Amino acid sequence: MKITRKLTWFVLAGIALTFLSSCSNQNDLADGYGNFDAHAEVIVSSQTMGELQRFNVEEGTHLKAGEVVGLVDTTQLHLKKMVLETQKKAVASKLENINASIAVQQQKLKINETNQRRIQNLFRHNAATQKQLDDINGLVELNKKEIKATQTQKKNIYTQLKSIDAQIAEINESIQQSLITNPVDGTVLVKYAQKGELAVPGKALYKIANLKTLELRAYISGSQLSHIKIGQKVHVYYDKNKKDNYETEGTVMWISSQAEFTPKTIQTKQERVNLVYAVKIKVSNANGALKIGMPGEFRVTPPKK
Repeated sequence: MKITRKLTWFVLAGIALTFLSSCSNQNDLADGYGNFDAHAEVIVSSQTMGELQRFNVEEGTHLKAGEVVGLVDTTQLHLKKMVLETQKKAVASKLENINASIAVQQQKLKINETNQRRIQNLFRHNAATQKQLDDINGLVELNKKEIKATQTQKKNIYTQLKSIDAQIAEINESIQQSLITNPVDGTVLVKYAQKGELAVPGKALYKIANLKTLELRAYISGSQLSHIKIGQKVHVYYDKNKKDNYETEGTVMWISSQAEFTPKTIQTKQERVNLVYAVKIKVSNANGALKIGMPGEFRVTPPKK
């Protein structure tokens, strides 16, 4: 009987320990596992086509927003600009000739108007004939029409000058776009081109992201889906050593609307399920401790200590 009682006690103790261990393991389980990735990556490309004459970009370097990091060949653009500036000078010289012609015509008009007033006075005193009056009146009207016609030519010259100025402005804009300007403050992740290569609009030159904020792309099972919402604060963990983790706060920013098969790269502490939902959790990385590709996990409720 004593041996039987002792055996029964050992069995019950073993069951209790197994149960407690199971509960401890359950508390240690995370709600989702995944890897950290860059948040809001930007792929930078050239806006014009040409040879990359300068390209100061290296993977891992930090670039500021607005920093000029490269230059596409602008030789052809500068040649076109020189041609247009020569045309503008030629058209402007025509304008000077027209202004000189208008000045001469206005002087003639002034003289003829003086003669017109004189003949009108003589005509009122019967000292001039009707023909003389008609001739001078016709000459004054002719001078006015000549000035008006010449001024019309002047308007056409102004139109040509505006057109040339617009073309020059367009080329200046293209020259400005030939500068490769970094759009955001961040770290270069991937460099796709080298100095001397042909840059084409839309062809990627490099990829950059601000690593002060990363995102944990994790996967959860369908049974966990109802416990997670967009905008929800969660506890994010990443490895400190083999036993312990660092803890930080994250915000759920995206939840997939469709299930997918568990990626092979995701290793969980629990039995893998066939279908999971992807979630993205934004995490601050101001201290730079997190790195792209690092494994991580999150919990909606932190484990009991």
